[in-house]
Amino acid sequence: MTISAQQRHAVHILASGCCEYCRLGRGAQSLGFHVDHIIASSHGGDDSDENLCLACPDCNRFKGVNVAGYDPQTDRLCRLFHPRLDSWNEHFRVNPDASISGLSPEGRTTVFVLRMNAAVRIRQRYREFLLGNYPCQSNP
Repeated sequence: MTISAQQRHAVHILASGCCEYCRLGRGAQSLGFHVDHIIASSHGGDDSDENLCLACPDCNRFKGVNVAGYDPQTDRLCRLFHPRLDSWNEHFRVNPDASISGLSPEGRTTVFVLRMNAAVRIRQRYREFLLGNYPCQSNP
C-alpha cells in the first residue's frame, strides 16, 4: 500500500497542518508530521482518503496500529477517536494548563493510549498556547 503525494497533500490541507489527534500545529515540531492510517493495514485499513489523517510524531508513535484501548474511567474496551467520523470538540477539551480531557469514552481512551497528557507533551502545548499557536485550528 502506498500513499500518493497527492493524497499526502490533500491530508495536510484537510487538517490545516494540525495533528488531528492532539491539535498541535506542524510548526511546533522539528520533526515532520505523519500521514497516519486511522485503521492500520494490519487491521484491514486501506489507503483511502477516509482512512488517512495528519498526526504529530508523538501521537503517531503512541497510536501505532492501535484501533482501541481501555477507557481509564470504566476499564471497558473502547475504540479510539476516528478523525474522519468523529467531531474533535465532542470528544476532547483543552484545559487552561494545555492538558487534554476526554469528554467521552472514545476521548478518554484516546488521551490515554496516545499519552496526550505526558508532562513533556503538556509543556510543549503550553508553550505553543502562550505563543497563540495552540490549539491549532483545523477544518471542521
